[in-house]
Parts: sequence; C-alpha cells; structure tokens
Amino acid sequence: MIVCKSPAEIEKMRAASQLVARILEELAAMVAPGVSTADLDVAAEDKVRAAGAEPAFKGYRGYPATLCASANEQVIHGIPNRTPLKSGDIISLDMGVKLGGYYGDSAVTVPVGRVHEDVASLLRVTQEALEHGIAQVKVGGRISDIGHAIQKHVEAHGFSVVREFVGHGIGASLHEEPQIANYGEPGRGPRLAEGMTLAIEPMVNMGKPAVKVLSDGWTAVTRDGSLSAHFEHTVAVTKNGPDVLTMRPVGVNR
Repeated sequence: MIVCKSPAEIEKMRAASQLVARILEELAAMVAPGVSTADLDVAAEDKVRAAGAEPAFKGYRGYPATLCASANEQVIHGIPNRTPLKSGDIISLDMGVKLGGYYGDSAVTVPVGRVHEDVASLLRVTQEALEHGIAQVKVGGRISDIGHAIQKHVEAHGFSVVREFVGHGIGASLHEEPQIANYGEPGRGPRLAEGMTLAIEPMVNMGKPAVKVLSDGWTAVTRDGSLSAHFEHTVAVTKNGPDVLTMRPVGVNR
C-alpha cells in the first residue's frame, strides 16, 4: 500500500531530510586522502544524535553502522572501515535519519582528491540522471517514468544502470511502497499522487550493470570491478511538481 502524506507529515519529513542534507554536506567536506570511512561514520553518528535524531540504518536488519560508505567498485551498503581513502578514489555516502517519527534519506558520491576525467563524468552523469528522474515527479505521472528517464540519460553517456537495487517510498517507515526501478519503459506502474514521498536513487556503473553481494551480507559490488556511483534524494509529490526534501545548498557539488 502506498501511503500519501499530509502537508504536516511532509513538513516533519522535511525536518529529517534537511538534517540528512546538512550532515552529508559536512561529511563530504571531510572526505580527503588519509581519512577513513570509519572516521566519517563516527562523525555521522555524533552529528545525528547531537541533533536529537536517530540513525536510520544502524541496527536496521542488523546493519552495524550509521553510514553506508561504498568506495570505488562498491555500489551500495559498504560497511565503514579503517582503510584510509586515497587520491583517485570515489566514495558514496548514504545516510538516513529518523526525527519526529519520520525518515529522510539521501546519498552522494564524491571524489577523493583528483580523479580521472572519465570518473568525474560518471559522477556528473549519475547526478544528472537523478535530476532527470526527479523531473518526472508530477501528479498523474507513472512510477516507471522516473526510471525510464534515469536509464535513458545514463545509457546515452555509455554507462549502465544497476537492476538489482531500486529506490523506494519513505515516510514513517524507512522503506515503503512503491519500489522505484532506475530503468524500464515509461507509462507503467502506479500513478503519482499528491502526498507520495519517494527516495529516488540511481546507481550507475562505469562497466556492465551486474552486481554481487560480498560475504559480509551487505556490500554490493560490480561484478566486473568497474567503478559505481550513487546519488539519492527524498522527494515529495505536490500539485506543483517535485519537492526535493533533501535539497542541499546551491553550489554544493553533491
């Protein structure tokens, strides 16, 4: 069942989402050669709890951390560790919080130091794909319109879209209906209605789309070892179009 939120509920989600946006901005600014994802995870949890919120991921189905930190060929659900990041890496930072009974969820992928031009292109195209998907959020549209727009943009630039993992509804629960694939034909699935709240999150590989989950039961990596990028926003459907609840300040490259 898809739950449509009242304006008051959306404002509660906005508060949670803006907290996520602010913390992700601060974490992205910390990313540098020599910093570990464990360092980032500690900072993330400290910031979440200092704001009176709860980490959405820690303890969720047994996940051990506040942050999902996925480097290079890791697609999503990377568990933070003590390995220092090095120049040329890329790192996806995915985080959610629960505040006032409602969730916000967002992700960014950032370069560590200088990266090759083709890697910078992967990040740019993935972020653009998210924007193309969000542009399809309008009353009366279809869920599949979002994924179609994402896939079209990604493949036009020679990259591939992950099939095994999808976006999702969000609200009083971290994961709600509907599922939001990042590929497919337009005009299919449930119609978008005012009050729907969606976590839209393209996951894009430099190589082929296939992924596998490592023995830790969480970390998803590309099967061919190619790099992968991930961007995500929490978005509300309104009569005036998409309302990006996790929007970060203008000028932030995240």
